Amino acid sequence: MKGDFSKERELSPASGMVGLLMAFLLLAGGTAVIICSALFLKGPAFGILLAVGILLVCAVSLPVMGLKVVAPKEALVLVLFGTYYGTIRQEGFYLVNPFCMGVNPSIRSTPTTIAGGNIQIGTSFSKKVSLKTMTLNNEKQKVNDQLGNPVIVGAVVIWKVVNPTKAVFNVNNYKTFLSIQCDSVIRNVSRLYPYDIGDDGSGSSESDEKTLRGSTREVAGKMCYELQERVKDAGLEISDVQITHLSYAPEIASAMLQRQQAVAIIAARQKIVEGAVGMVEMALEKLNENDVVELDEERKAAMVSNLLVVLCGNKDAQPIVNSGSIY
Repeated sequence: MKGDFSKERELSPASGMVGLLMAFLLLAGGTAVIICSALFLKGPAFGILLAVGILLVCAVSLPVMGLKVVAPKEALVLVLFGTYYGTIRQEGFYLVNPFCMGVNPSIRSTPTTIAGGNIQIGTSFSKKVSLKTMTLNNEKQKVNDQLGNPVIVGAVVIWKVVNPTKAVFNVNNYKTFLSIQCDSVIRNVSRLYPYDIGDDGSGSSESDEKTLRGSTREVAGKMCYELQERVKDAGLEISDVQITHLSYAPEIASAMLQRQQAVAIIAARQKIVEGAVGMVEMALEKLNENDVVELDEERKAAMVSNLLVVLCGNKDAQPIVNSGSIY
């Protein structure tokens, strides 16, 4: 199992209290030896016992170096002399091999400047890998839809690390890897759909046609599936992808807005004409049924024309009272 990280090796190390007890005993023993050598011995025996005491005090650092604290929803991946040693998943206080080192390439050391600005030391952060559910807020990016129209798409990815060993060793930086793959998936999926129905100018409005604007949930689901396939070797799990922003790019937004307005105006006019024709038919039928007035074809045509003008006009009609005969 040594050096093989294709399968995770979960460790169950000793309690950290054992390490603390060892450190205390070494410190107490070394201190006692140093004091006794100084009080009761002289000559070569004094030097030998003093050296032993100093070594015991220095040895305190070994169990202290092996103390590791793992919080809930965290994991610690350990290497020993460049070889994979094991992973601690359970929270607790542990004692491990003091020569083991935690590995997490996504966390880098940050230089800290000492007073005067002449000396810099690296401040290392915790090497633990978080197993908590996290959010990647992918910035808005310009992509092309199925018809080549530039659109702006932004998305949020809900993800977590399920295999910290793969996350640490299979990719250089799993956070950067996820961000880059998310950008690629958004670009690839967006080009499979048009932005809206009828964007190709055909005026087609088939209900089963999927679009970026009308089928957001389906498009996000496809993004989630494709992104999961890409990052599974990195030990990551994608819980959900949500599209947070969707719009035309600024260079075509004005033209597309005018087109949408024109389509809306045409649709509204169509509804108005359909309603007006129905009202005219009803009016003529009622007049014929009740024998209110008999109109020849010419008068019916004039009446239909007047009613359509009144019902379809943008402004309120101004009535004109005819005080004479209509013939």
